[in-house]
Amino acid sequence: MKGGMQGMLKQVQKMQAEMQKVQSELGNLTVSEEAGGGMIKAIASGNKELISVEIDPQVINGEEKEILEDLVVAAVNKALTSAGKMAEEEMAKVTKGMIPPGMNIPGM
Repeated sequence: MKGGMQGMLKQVQKMQAEMQKVQSELGNLTVSEEAGGGMIKAIASGNKELISVEIDPQVINGEEKEILEDLVVAAVNKALTSAGKMAEEEMAKVTKGMIPPGMNIPGM
């Protein structure tokens, strides 16, 4: 029984090391999402941080400021949602088989 416990502990330690590696690599991965038919583009990192927002010059019009702001918010929210999904998928690759389905562990 003691050997089984040590084996499991080593597996958990290996998984933790892999998770830390993935978390550090997520900062280098990016997702891009658009709104307004591509007029607004938001890019976010796998750490769910906004990296940039690109705005097509054709939509920069003082009379339609509120529409532009809404499109920027929509693109950013889509990018952050996609970044979160990407992070979950990357972590799932590490934890596959180690954590029962449906069991949520904070930070994963």
